[in-house]
Amino acid sequence: MSAQTKYLVGTSGYSFGDWVGPFYPPGTRQTDMFRLYAEHFQAVELNFTFYRLEAAATLAKLAGNSPDGFLFWVKANRKITHEPDRQAPAQFIAQLDPLAQSGKLSGVLVQFPQAFHRTAANRQYLGSVLEDLASVNLAVEFRHGSWDHPSTISGLRERSVSLVIPDCPPISDLYRPAPALTTSTGYLRLHSRNAAKWYTGGADRYDYNYSGQELRDLADQWSGLGLEAQKVFAFFNNCHHGQAARNAENFGRIVGQITARQTVGTPER
Repeated sequence: MSAQTKYLVGTSGYSFGDWVGPFYPPGTRQTDMFRLYAEHFQAVELNFTFYRLEAAATLAKLAGNSPDGFLFWVKANRKITHEPDRQAPAQFIAQLDPLAQSGKLSGVLVQFPQAFHRTAANRQYLGSVLEDLASVNLAVEFRHGSWDHPSTISGLRERSVSLVIPDCPPISDLYRPAPALTTSTGYLRLHSRNAAKWYTGGADRYDYNYSGQELRDLADQWSGLGLEAQKVFAFFNNCHHGQAARNAENFGRIVGQITARQTVGTPER
C-alpha cells in the first residue's frame, strides 16, 4: 500500500462557517463546502448523524457528490450512545443505505460519553449495541479511563471492532490508551490538549491548534500501529476556525513521509 493510501486523514465534519477565510476561500457558500473539502481530503467523519436520525437524503447527496474512492465514517446517533434506546440502531442503520450502496461507507463511529464507565451493566449494553450494529464496520471510542483494561482490547478483537485511539489532555479520568489495533483498521481521533477548557462546557474543549512538533511526535508515537494496519484513519475534531483542517493537512504530509520511509527503507549513508 502506498504512502498516499495507507493513512486517510480528514476532519470531524466539514461544514463550518468559521472555516471561511482560514481554510475555505472567502465568500464560500455552505453548499460548496463539501466539494472544496473533498479537493483536500480522501475521507471525512460525519457528525451530524449524532443529532439526526432522518439523514438518508443528505447521505445520498454526499455519496453522489463525492469523488471515486472517497470514504465516510458516520457517527452513531446519540440515542444509541448517550440516551440508550434499543429501538434506535435499526433506524440508524437503515439511513446509511445510500452510502453503503455507493461503496463509500467505511463504517460507524460509536462514541460513548465520559459518564459511560466500565461497569457490568455498561459492558452488557456495549455488547448489545455492537450486535445491533454488526451489519457495518464499527469503531468504538471510550472517554472514561476505566475502559483502559485488557478485556476491552480482547473483547473488541473477538468482535472485529476497531478501537479508537484518542488524543486528549492528560486528565486522570480520561481514556488515553496506548496505541493498539483490534482489527486491520487503525482509527485515530485528535480532539485537543487544552486541559483548562476540557470541562468548561460547549465546544471550547475543542478549541486547540496542534503545533507541528506535536503532530510529528504523534506520528512517531503511532508509527508502529501504522506498520501493522492495512489502513489508518485519522480525524481531527478541533474544528474552531479551520484548525482541524490545517492540522489534518500538515499531519497528512508528516505521516505520508513516515510511511514512505517505512515502505522503501532508509538509504544507507
